[in-house]
Amino acid sequence: MVLIRHAVTTPGAGDPPGMRLDDCSTQRNLTDEGRAHARRIGEEWKKRAVPVDRVLSSPWCRCLETARLAFGKAEVAEALSNLFGRPENRERQVHELRALVDKHAGKGSLVLVTHGSTIAALTGVNPATGEMVILSRGELAGRLLLP
Repeated sequence: MVLIRHAVTTPGAGDPPGMRLDDCSTQRNLTDEGRAHARRIGEEWKKRAVPVDRVLSSPWCRCLETARLAFGKAEVAEALSNLFGRPENRERQVHELRALVDKHAGKGSLVLVTHGSTIAALTGVNPATGEMVILSRGELAGRLLLP
């Protein structure tokens, strides 16, 4: 399983006041640099012929766009939602994420595109934007950040 923090966004931390999940214009979104980085991630996976079974994404637009640019697809998974500024959701979401990981039985990789805060809650790793955190049997197996 691979967790990917969304690619580079417009400056800031957390979500702008009045942010709505159903309106990308109210969110921090990918920059041109972020879009290019997301495409590079996908190109590297294709070049190395890494099989992808399923791509799940946080419902935030920056995660969905990262997933779609890299892999051409994404299914929304609420468990991947942003935990930054939402500590009351941590325990529930980590439990849901572990269940997602445990039930994956596909032959290819399970790719989860999410936020740094969510990856940190699950793994203890604080990834850079666009960084991949690789888990094997629920344990940290590696980290990869493409230039």
